[in-house]
Amino acid sequence: MKLHNLRPAEGGEVKSKKRLGRGIGSGLGKTSGKGHKGQNARSGGGVRPGFEGGQMPLFRRLPKRGFTNVFKKEYDVVNVSDLSKFEDGAEVTPEILKDMGIIKNKKDGLKILGNGEISSKITVKANKFSKSAVEKIEAAGGKAEVI
Repeated sequence: MKLHNLRPAEGGEVKSKKRLGRGIGSGLGKTSGKGHKGQNARSGGGVRPGFEGGQMPLFRRLPKRGFTNVFKKEYDVVNVSDLSKFEDGAEVTPEILKDMGIIKNKKDGLKILGNGEISSKITVKANKFSKSAVEKIEAAGGKAEVI
């Protein structure tokens, strides 16, 4: 297959770009599809997003509710079932989980939740644990350490 043989899928043709201002015979010459005069015919014309012609915009008509807590902590969440990949004696830290691609590590810490089963004896280091996660890790013979 070569570049000149490539074609779009059946019914998925590529629509050609509008070529504006190329003479009246093109159908998009002279005013280039903008009509005559008016705000939208001008250079830089048009209105900002949300503008309703002077009527009170919807986002200002609706009541405001609540607030955003800037001190809220968000945690990367990993289930116990995701930790079953590790062999006995392994030490699991947020850095290792990030390297493996299990977490993105963009948030304030790591929390381990108790969904799933685990059979390997591992040491897990995280910022928070749910009660069920601690029970399952310790029942398998591992340790849950808060960092």
